[in-house]
Amino acid sequence: MTYDQALSLLNRHIHTDTLKKHCLATQAIMRELARRFGEDEETWAVAGLLHDLDYELTKDAPEQHGKKTLELLDGTDCPDGVKDAIARHNAEALGLERVTRLDYALTCAETITGLLVAAALVHPEKRIAAVEVKSVKKRMKSKDFARSVNRDHIRLCERIDVPLDEFIALSLTAMAGIASELGL
Repeated sequence: MTYDQALSLLNRHIHTDTLKKHCLATQAIMRELARRFGEDEETWAVAGLLHDLDYELTKDAPEQHGKKTLELLDGTDCPDGVKDAIARHNAEALGLERVTRLDYALTCAETITGLLVAAALVHPEKRIAAVEVKSVKKRMKSKDFARSVNRDHIRLCERIDVPLDEFIALSLTAMAGIASELGL
């Protein structure tokens, strides 16, 4: 599956601007992680782009989130590894275990986007490029800041041998690269 095919699917199934931006941010981080690991950037970007494809259908049924995406991807040429990672980014609710580097990468990448957007929005400049790693780390320690962001999921970056500081920096760089698309 090409990136353009994935983007077409995203636009067909996701209608809220905020969710589209979340998926775009996730794919940008996934692309950077793929580059770091020498993996196929387009494949990893597709995983990031499509990971919440079913969110609008399952927002009231978290135990279905990921499963519905697999149904939507049935009959496409989306790689099995991407489908597995999409399901496993919701591993806890689906009773699955993360196994591959792609699984862990997708989970931590999609989770950090919320923290970074929140950090950018409270910054005086309201720009992702102005946010610093030390500020993000400080915000991570505050349970009241971006309360719904699972800090343990962000720390999964260490399971794929990416230190937290490096992961935050990589994620900030990735999102800054598409700041105009994100409105940040």
